[in-house]
Amino acid sequence: MDKIIGTGVALVTPFNSDHSIDFDSLKKLINYVIDGGVEYLVLLGTTAESATLSSSEKIQIVNYCKEINKNRIPIVLGIGGNNTSNVIKQIKMFDLDGIEAILSVCPYYNKPSQMGIYNHYAELAKSSPLPIILYNVPSRTSVNISSDTVLKLANDFKNIVAIKEASGDLEQIMRIIKDKPKDFLVISGDDPLTLPMIYMGGKGVISVLAQSHPKEFSKMVSNGLLGKIDLANKLHYKLFQLYNPLFIEGNPVGIKACLETLGIIKSFVRLPLSEASKELKDTFKNILNKN
Repeated sequence: MDKIIGTGVALVTPFNSDHSIDFDSLKKLINYVIDGGVEYLVLLGTTAESATLSSSEKIQIVNYCKEINKNRIPIVLGIGGNNTSNVIKQIKMFDLDGIEAILSVCPYYNKPSQMGIYNHYAELAKSSPLPIILYNVPSRTSVNISSDTVLKLANDFKNIVAIKEASGDLEQIMRIIKDKPKDFLVISGDDPLTLPMIYMGGKGVISVLAQSHPKEFSKMVSNGLLGKIDLANKLHYKLFQLYNPLFIEGNPVGIKACLETLGIIKSFVRLPLSEASKELKDTFKNILNKN
């Protein structure tokens, strides 16, 4: 899966003031990140506020993004949940033409055992016509996909091709990188840890910040993958001051505020999220004005 090496962008869903989908801003955003040099798009992830989107809205977004993208870069589609049979139904719901892979988050809320997690992904692997990227983000799901479970899935199913790792546990990540099958990819799901993970053997990132800073972030990642450490580190520390405000009021609240400051979208979010505070918006204005 060379097409998901490098920088992927977890796209937000822009909204109008009445909380309907702002397709004009979505078009502007897609062109902005593609022109910025990112390697692929990720649709309907957590950053897209997928939990607040109806099934028909999800289909509209996917079809619209494919139309605007015009096959310029690969697309990964987020389809996940804590009801295995329903996730399989969702996979069958979409027109997957033009989609490279499915990103599927670990089941949340019901906190399955490692065996439950394994069986969940095993069923998805048996049912999916596309490669699957595991997504481990215990800060959101309250359950961690252990390195043993990841490695068993990677070895047992050839169409489970990668993991987006956002546990923040570098020791666990190193165990996966050390023992994984040759072609299995480990992708960062934590923007601030992207370079450390690349230096350990990771193959890129699915990023939030690359949405507002696609040129800088994608150059940082490509330099890291090429072993140009000094150049990569310089870009990392240039972006460093953005990491904390990006997530302090929740995701995608921060990135939407940042994108609004840049004039790309408005910062509207759907409940239960709350639009960025004036203080946070001012923080982004101050940081971006300095740059």
